[in-house]
Amino acid sequence: MNITDAVLGPALARGQENDAAILSTGGTVTFGQLAERVNRAGNVFTAAGIGRGERVLLLVTDRPEFFYIYLGLLKIGAVPVALNLRLSAGDIAFTIDDAACTGFVLEAQFADLFTEAAAMAASKPAAFSVDAPMDGYGHIPALMDAASTELASVLSAPDDPGFWMYSSGTTGKPKGVVHCQRTALDAKHMLGQLMEVGPGDRVFASSKLFFAFSLAHVMIATLNLGAAAILYPDWPDAEAVGDIVETYRPTILLSVPTFYRNMLRDGVAKGDGFKDVRYYLSAGEKLPRTLFDAWQDATGRPVLEGIGATETCFLFLANRPDRMSPGTCGVPTPGTEVKILAQDGGPEIAPGEAGVLWVRMGCVAQGYWNLEQRSAAVFKDGWYCTNDMFSIDEDGFYEYQGRADDMLKISGQWVSPAEIEERVLANPLVDEAAVVGVPNEDGLIRLALFMVAPGAGADTVQFEKELQDDLCENLSIYKCPRRMFYVDEMPLTATGKLQRFALRDIAINSDLGAA
Repeated sequence: MNITDAVLGPALARGQENDAAILSTGGTVTFGQLAERVNRAGNVFTAAGIGRGERVLLLVTDRPEFFYIYLGLLKIGAVPVALNLRLSAGDIAFTIDDAACTGFVLEAQFADLFTEAAAMAASKPAAFSVDAPMDGYGHIPALMDAASTELASVLSAPDDPGFWMYSSGTTGKPKGVVHCQRTALDAKHMLGQLMEVGPGDRVFASSKLFFAFSLAHVMIATLNLGAAAILYPDWPDAEAVGDIVETYRPTILLSVPTFYRNMLRDGVAKGDGFKDVRYYLSAGEKLPRTLFDAWQDATGRPVLEGIGATETCFLFLANRPDRMSPGTCGVPTPGTEVKILAQDGGPEIAPGEAGVLWVRMGCVAQGYWNLEQRSAAVFKDGWYCTNDMFSIDEDGFYEYQGRADDMLKISGQWVSPAEIEERVLANPLVDEAAVVGVPNEDGLIRLALFMVAPGAGADTVQFEKELQDDLCENLSIYKCPRRMFYVDEMPLTATGKLQRFALRDIAINSDLGAA
């Protein structure tokens, strides 16, 4: 099989060559045009010497060229890896070397970032620009114009590697998640079987394509089902999402709780277009019940909450149109098996008790690149250990109880407290540091930094500014705490372990006092 054939083949076989596949500010791209441009892109990379199994990293926004390049690479048997557009230069340099990539595709706006990262990396991939011509870069638009529209697919076994995604590890270093060709075969389940998406539907996600949530559902599933993907290149805010809804009239909208809250706060959700959306889907963070109720009141439509992972690409639990329970993650998606085990890996726990969720589905990743021990711990006989704590209520709905470790999910992205703490402790004025997740007024988790920093003195304004500047310069933006607290000493157990719950209580009580 070949993933690109699995994604585009069904629509072309149905005679949808003239149907819209992509809708964007640049106009409409039909399935026939998309297939030809994918072939041109594949031929460009073949001519550049990139072959089967070789990794190519992408720093490309949500634009039609992302589809051409990504699917073109897959068609020639290469391995595309879409990177978080807000990674630091250090994380990009690490990923270049870890993936041992032979190619790097980027937009001109990321040229300085790439130059900084490339200077730190040992590997020296060939660089390609997707928009403006740049010295030393292959100019993809010009190369595509000269390339053939014919391209034979490189076929692989279903369990052969297809594409990678990078996810933050518990040490804070990105880890490569290796997805197989068969991942595309699960495209029909969530959007197809549960939401009945098909030709004529239009799908939009506020989350960017480098996230598994969008890549799986907006590119792979949407195109596989013959629907049109709506793309927006910039980082959207509530107003931008409102404009997209009114302009393109999506029938399916994917977002995260933060965006649903912001669209309600700004009055955007009251637009006529929001009442025409058939289904809303939420993932990335727990959706508070109050937010669910407010959204339904504003639009007349419920938000179907679900949960997935970079390691599964597609959602493994979700509320369904005909079976939902607000405040839970729903039930297993079609084609998914789940089990809840004791934290020590023991037997399955009884209903109502919390344990670690394991899932088995066709799109479970092969493992982590160059991390055999870590892979063996979480990928076993087709099962994946999510390290998420869940319980099952009396009606069979799965309720999220938090992480089995200290990892935090902020704005839909996993964050390691240890990585942030290490950077804070690089400041000579800080003796101790601890980062915890604290729910804000909407129930969404946000970072709070606690410090023992006697050297900061009584006037902390300048100190905090310098610290914040350093964090923003050296860490990805979503890893930078906005709230800072000072303590004389960290709360510890009798055995000397940090009591993070006590720090969370301090932050929560501080909020209550302010109120």
